[in-house]
Amino acid sequence: MDALEELSRWMITEGRRSGDPVKAVSRFCTDLIAAGVPLWRVNIGQRFANPLLIAWGVVWTPEKTESYDVTHDVMQTDSYVGSSFEYILANRRPLHKNLRRLDPEADHISYHEFAEAGGTDYYATLMYYGDGSMHGCTFVTQSDSGFTAENLQMIEASLPGLSCALEPVTMRKSSRSLLRTYLGDGPSDAVWNGSIKRGERTALDAVVMFTDLRGFTALSDSTSEEEVFDALNTYFDVVVQAVEDAGGDVLKFMGDGILSIFPAADGSSRAEQCSQAAQASQTALAGLTAANSTRAQTGRPLLEIGIGLNAGRVSYGNIGSPGRLDFTVLGAAVNLASRIEGLTKSTGHPVLASSAVAAAAPDLFSSCGTRSVRGISDPVEVFFLRVDAA
Repeated sequence: MDALEELSRWMITEGRRSGDPVKAVSRFCTDLIAAGVPLWRVNIGQRFANPLLIAWGVVWTPEKTESYDVTHDVMQTDSYVGSSFEYILANRRPLHKNLRRLDPEADHISYHEFAEAGGTDYYATLMYYGDGSMHGCTFVTQSDSGFTAENLQMIEASLPGLSCALEPVTMRKSSRSLLRTYLGDGPSDAVWNGSIKRGERTALDAVVMFTDLRGFTALSDSTSEEEVFDALNTYFDVVVQAVEDAGGDVLKFMGDGILSIFPAADGSSRAEQCSQAAQASQTALAGLTAANSTRAQTGRPLLEIGIGLNAGRVSYGNIGSPGRLDFTVLGAAVNLASRIEGLTKSTGHPVLASSAVAAAAPDLFSSCGTRSVRGISDPVEVFFLRVDAA
């Protein structure tokens, strides 16, 4: 069995079972070098089915092998436009380029960067997966003779084996990233592991954070759809980032409402969860203030939010029909958080919390009296997040 046959055998057996793209790409490159292909830098790009990330990949050099992610925004920048990846995906054919004869004006900046670092020859080609998707690979050498025709044939002959090792990894990463995008980290892990099926639920202690955009109906009626979507995206960006930075999970967007939880972690106390929720609330308000400064300069409407916090026992899981499920969190604690958020309009405080939250973090909240809450017979004492809270 020659070296390339052994490489292909390893890829479709051990490489595929390992689920380790860095290990697979490292083996691919080192075996090709041993077979006589003078590799210096290899980039194996993998396309994502994801609304936030469009690709991921692995870059190999003799010094190290590491993975990376690519957002959709990158596709509009000079790093992609005019690149070899754009060319091979658009034209569906390989690209072979001599790095010693570059056009200073016409050739993409990446070719010049590789040439300045000692690269002499460049090859970009495609990998094809069973779902019909195409994925790009690039190879650079520093050999004085560049890539020979035999070198390129060896690379192409080895790619099907590499595809066998990487395709299941790409499919799993795409699926998991989609779950994480729509469900958040904790719930997506539970769904992926099969621990939450239809009708099953998990009960846990958590701080519930309900956020609402003030005046959304009026904004929708008085501005264009483009401006409404711009406002929502700004608002979502600020709140989601604040929640995730503080250790929470964003579970659901409900129109202009955002439902988030700060679940109890092993060894953590309710005081820690309440502090996390308070920190997320403060960060969200600060972020919105910064965003409004930019919006004011361009004449766009300013955005205001209300936040309701409550702590208690909640249940989350999948509910719905046999053919369509929704992942959500339910319980009296969730309902009260929503009702408390509604009180922010009348109290003048953007963040209000229940006594369960305030009792666990007394240094952060002060009482603003009792209020009647829809659906609850007795008045409820609510607490505002102090401006000077740490």
